[in-house]
Amino acid sequence: MPLVQKNSDMVKKDVIVIGAGASGLMCAAECGKRGRSVLVLDHAERMGSKILISGGGRCNFTNLNVTDQHYLSENPHFCKSALARFTPQDILSLVRKEGIPYYEKEAGQLFCVKSSRDILGMLRHECDRAGVEPLLACRVTEIQKTGAFLVATDQGTFQSVSLVIATGGLSYPGLGASGFGHGIARQFGLRVTEVKPALVPLVFSGRDQKVFRDLAGISLDSLVECGGNRFRGNILFTHRGVSGPAILQASLHWKPGVPILIDLLPEIDIPAAFNAKRQSTLEMRTLLSQFFPKRFIQTWCDLYVTSKPIVQYSDRELLLIANQLHAWMIRPSATEGYKSAEVTAGGVDTVELSSKTMESKNVPGLYFIGEVLDVTGHLGGYNLHWAWASGHAAGQYA
Repeated sequence: MPLVQKNSDMVKKDVIVIGAGASGLMCAAECGKRGRSVLVLDHAERMGSKILISGGGRCNFTNLNVTDQHYLSENPHFCKSALARFTPQDILSLVRKEGIPYYEKEAGQLFCVKSSRDILGMLRHECDRAGVEPLLACRVTEIQKTGAFLVATDQGTFQSVSLVIATGGLSYPGLGASGFGHGIARQFGLRVTEVKPALVPLVFSGRDQKVFRDLAGISLDSLVECGGNRFRGNILFTHRGVSGPAILQASLHWKPGVPILIDLLPEIDIPAAFNAKRQSTLEMRTLLSQFFPKRFIQTWCDLYVTSKPIVQYSDRELLLIANQLHAWMIRPSATEGYKSAEVTAGGVDTVELSSKTMESKNVPGLYFIGEVLDVTGHLGGYNLHWAWASGHAAGQYA
């Protein structure tokens, strides 16, 4: 894409988009298709850094099962309009037009066969065709609205009729993430809901961390419950606590002090297994090693079970062990924070915006899209799809 001349006289555009990520590039391309002149500003030296690392480098770019039920927000109905107008089939049509090979991994999750670079390349091509102009390594220093928007940067001041904030949340600060977008919202009088790391590993403290760090690398298929919400998938022990898809999902609902229940054997009727061996001299840890990695069950039994032959347990003792396996309670002390979080939960209060256009109700011409908003998706391509859907929505009006 051609770059805007640095240190030039004030450049006037119809639309300025701040943020060259998924939502920002989608919005910019859609604005350009309508004949709008568009400038995209980003402080980073390259576009789409989070796109490139998403999905382990293969970009889980959408999910075939997208519905509003896969999103959390203080205003849960807000996302419905944008999702209805830009569906998984819509992003798939762009992917197919670009000739990007993709595959379905599981539960509707769609990934690139080759690399996340293919998705970023697709967005760049869409912006090129729409005449979008990017200016990278450009730091915004001030924004004012005096009829039009004036955006002062370290590379000059720019003017626009519409201003789109697509700066993301606080996750991955190593890639330059910050609360810039939240600050702009507050500057213009919009409320920002409480923010926190989400889709993030959880951390133990004290004795629990010391005990379980030796299990780092062990993965177990489990059913995880937090705050009345259940998620099926793997949990993964780390040197500090637990991660894995089911734990990341549970982190959306976890708050300090809230326990998490884990069914370690969601497919097994362990009381029936005990009854089948009721008269056996087999040691408990030996029986349980049929269902778990040896290293895990040794640690678990040392904590919760006096291992002895099955025949020597009372019925009550066996029931207690079974309950512990099907409802193991853990109490994390914290999350790993924004440095490990996939996304930021919370953000610009969507009550302040039009669900049709993403425009501020009280500041004409000011739009917010993507992760900067208080809309957070489940794991599995839902957050990237929200970036596409919200960017597309704003792109029809900005």
